[in-house]
Amino acid sequence: MLDIKFIRENTDAIKQNCRNRNVKVDVDFLLELDERRRNFQQQIDALRAERNHVSKGKPSEDEIGHMREVGEKIKQFEEQLEKTQIEYNELLLRVPNLTHPDSPIGGEENFKIIEERGKKSTFNFTPKDHEEIMTDLDLIDFERGAKVTGSKFYFVKNDMVRLNQALLNYGMDIVTRRGFTLIETPDLAKHEILTGAGFNPRGEEKQIYNIENENMSLVGTAEITMLGYHANEVLDLNEGPKKYVALSHCFRTEAGSYGRTSKGLYRVHQFTKLEMFIFCKPEESEKMHEELLNIEKEICDGLGFNYRVIDIASGDLGGPAYRKYDLEAYMVMQDGFGEITSTSNCTDYQSRRLNIKYKTDEGQSEYVHTLNGTAIVLSRFPIAIIEQFQQADGTIQIPAVLQKFMGKKLIKLHA
Repeated sequence: MLDIKFIRENTDAIKQNCRNRNVKVDVDFLLELDERRRNFQQQIDALRAERNHVSKGKPSEDEIGHMREVGEKIKQFEEQLEKTQIEYNELLLRVPNLTHPDSPIGGEENFKIIEERGKKSTFNFTPKDHEEIMTDLDLIDFERGAKVTGSKFYFVKNDMVRLNQALLNYGMDIVTRRGFTLIETPDLAKHEILTGAGFNPRGEEKQIYNIENENMSLVGTAEITMLGYHANEVLDLNEGPKKYVALSHCFRTEAGSYGRTSKGLYRVHQFTKLEMFIFCKPEESEKMHEELLNIEKEICDGLGFNYRVIDIASGDLGGPAYRKYDLEAYMVMQDGFGEITSTSNCTDYQSRRLNIKYKTDEGQSEYVHTLNGTAIVLSRFPIAIIEQFQQADGTIQIPAVLQKFMGKKLIKLHA
């Protein structure tokens, strides 16, 4: 969340930022609640000070009676403060982060293409989408996934299991060489952690699975669990940023509407992801964001597929992100590009909500900046590989960097 003092001092800019990000928040009412809660607190403090002053001596009968009245007033103001504070907190959490001045302004379609990389696939045959190829090669079973669990769940089979493991090992090797600590996270998180990360576990348009009768949900990304990892801590960043690469299962209730853009693995309810996460000093976060983007490009360059880098527009950023880049790979199923990774600089928006700080050189406690970036995701990366590297005979050419993990060059139908 943003600092309320900053909102008070930059009201017009905050309102414009909300408009740029297509977020409806009554900023004026938020400031009214802020003033109301501060007034209640001042009155409570004044009454408590009066009561404490009287209690130091030997009060008379009149003073004792007056102190009872003071106690009742304190109780009434505290009840009003609590009610106002709840309303204030809910509204403050809805105010999105600031937007990087270089981010394009507009909706989802107003992204800016930064660059396109990798050789475009050319086919001297009619290419198939990944779902058809995987079904023909006995690599996936959506039908039995639906029977056992539900629509958009699936069983992965044969060399697809090995390809997934190869992708994870490849991603781990690249990222850990950059000094990231490898970690595997829980698949569940408390609701206060999700809320702090900028996800609403109780919202009407929630995209997460809640656990009935528990204050927990299945996570949609390791970004959530890694934020919780250092919640309510003061970090020592004197030796540099804290960098993690986290493996987790991810669960999302909304698999998207049926059609070309949600076909096969593109939108599913469960997948595995290797996620990079950084805690750093504020002055380091833009540099760290570029590092995350460069690692994502290194991973994709090594795999050899065609992709592009886009700068996400303000209205498509999501609440916590200050700036966000997506990598989109060419996909036959899209007849164009589809997202495979993203990386966001969330500045102090999440750390303020989860009370994650560091000590400055002057000994002051300040909020850290947090950043996240996808290293490998096992729903989208296989799509790019299978569709771009399909062969006329129905086999799939395995990228050279993955062959050492798989022990073969081609994926073909098992006899």
